[in-house]
Amino acid sequence: MECVRQTVSGALLNNIINLPLSLRNNQVEVIVMPLVNSESVEKSKPKRQLGFAKGAEVPDSFFEPLSEEDLQAWGL
Repeated sequence: MECVRQTVSGALLNNIINLPLSLRNNQVEVIVMPLVNSESVEKSKPKRQLGFAKGAEVPDSFFEPLSEEDLQAWGL
């Protein structure tokens, strides 16, 4: 895999990315490497299925807020 390493002024990079203040006025090292194509990674991974819950559905009530009694039972 090819990469490029370069030392540059942080002031030059601040126009491109948001650098922390501590790096803006210092020399910084920049390393440029190829990024893995996320589409190819997603295609190579099979979708996972829950084997123990085949045919099970989550009811809408599952997403409703808990009652005060339940929250107290959980110590919240």
